[in-house]
Amino acid sequence: MKTFSDKVRDIVRKIPKGKTMTYKAVAAKAGNPKAARAVGAIMRTNYDPSIPCHRVIASDGSMRGYVRPRRRPTQHRSA
Repeated sequence: MKTFSDKVRDIVRKIPKGKTMTYKAVAAKAGNPKAARAVGAIMRTNYDPSIPCHRVIASDGSMRGYVRPRRRPTQHRSA
């Protein structure tokens, strides 16, 4: 059985170019319409380039908090 996170990633991966979905719509399609904030948390921690996070928007049409670094942050190691 897939986790909610896996379902969200699969749904977002299938959003076609030029189209968007709201966090709420993604949450509903994943099976929990009240989990829009959880969708945001999942997208915030995504570093897989095959998952187009920028296609998930707020209900008012804005891009809330979309700030993905170019690459995954690295851990600083002490010598």
